[in-house]
Amino acid sequence: MNTPICDFIQKYAEINAVRAHMPGHKAKSFLGFEHLDITEFDGADNLFTPSGIIKESMDNAGKIFGADTFYSTEGSSLSIKAMLYLVYLYAKNKGEKPLILAGRNAHRSFINACALIDFDLEWIYGKDDSYLTCTVTAKDIDDALNSLAEKPTAIYLTSPDYTGGTLDIKSIADICNKHGVFLLVDNAHGAYLKFLKKSEHPIDLGSTMCCDSAHKTLPALTGASYVHISKHAPEFFKDNVLDALALFGSTSPSYLIMQSLDKINPYLNGDYNADLERCIKRTEQLKNKLKQLGYMIFGQEKIKICIKTKDYGYLGKDFADILKKHNVVCEFYDDDNVVLMLSPQFTEQDFFILEQKFSIIERRPKIQDKPPFTVKPKKAMSIRSAMTSAKELIAVDNANGRILASTSISCPPAIPIIVCGEVIDQSVINAMHYYGIKECHVVK
Repeated sequence: MNTPICDFIQKYAEINAVRAHMPGHKAKSFLGFEHLDITEFDGADNLFTPSGIIKESMDNAGKIFGADTFYSTEGSSLSIKAMLYLVYLYAKNKGEKPLILAGRNAHRSFINACALIDFDLEWIYGKDDSYLTCTVTAKDIDDALNSLAEKPTAIYLTSPDYTGGTLDIKSIADICNKHGVFLLVDNAHGAYLKFLKKSEHPIDLGSTMCCDSAHKTLPALTGASYVHISKHAPEFFKDNVLDALALFGSTSPSYLIMQSLDKINPYLNGDYNADLERCIKRTEQLKNKLKQLGYMIFGQEKIKICIKTKDYGYLGKDFADILKKHNVVCEFYDDDNVVLMLSPQFTEQDFFILEQKFSIIERRPKIQDKPPFTVKPKKAMSIRSAMTSAKELIAVDNANGRILASTSISCPPAIPIIVCGEVIDQSVINAMHYYGIKECHVVK
């Protein structure tokens, strides 16, 4: 499989042209890769109106994923906004009210899309003890669709989630088809699922659209992402996706990120499957070893290690500090959990170091306290109305009864405890204290 973007830029770099175009570094070396960093000019194509090398590269990716595939250089954040806007436009064109039924553990990008697009939203909750996950079944989706007064345009779910939880996308897709609604999946953590012995990728399981972050589990640069549209989806989505991406995306997309998406295509089409299989087997061996040592491993993801650290006697943040002192830097931690994200680029030495470092951490008596339970907050206004209202910053202790105006959560995990437009109650205040949030913006 060829790499048209990389080939074009490499040839351009070799002719040592006078670069009377952006960027301003003019290929002079500050970081060392400036000669490969270009912008749109004749022959370089355009990400949002592709007809040359970028289109060819995206077509290559589409053949690999079995979908109509489009690049994002602004992560799955841009891909999510584009997917939701497409659904919004589709409903509007049919004279229907756009309505999304979404799993409550949606990423902050989804919340931002709600504010920008302003579609109607209903939440579906799982029966989990963590705001980071939302375990719903096909029956839960069926029951929710049967109970709603209005049929939603689409269901929006996150799978895999940040702490390794996965959903039965195939069964849920079947329910969505039965009800005639689209299924959108935030698959940012699951691009590798396409390359299992039997694909578990959302597109192959029946979703209408999904996003993948190529930089999370594939060897692409940070910001590399895809929007995948099923071959069975209405042509409307394919016909309008570039406009949707352009609406929310930068007019200066990174050619470095595009090259990384282009460069991995031959690898994904070749050796990646075998490397992934090796990684999965080695990860499972490591998980089994950690279980023998007494660690509480949870989540279903095959190349993610999620540990409930209190069972081993540590707060997650303290455990992460110990790992860091041993030169192991984890992806995410809070008081309860530590998450490590692995990939086929992990070497045998990397696995050996992890096993060695985990083995020397002393087990302590179990910490008994649990995260506070948050009731379902009451909605007072739309997300857009709340985020565009006049606001003030106040102490969390003074926020009881006030309406949240902006999200107070960082990335990772970028999953809000309470959503803009909802009323803060004592259970929310307790949760904010637990997760270290001391102030919040509320509607004036």
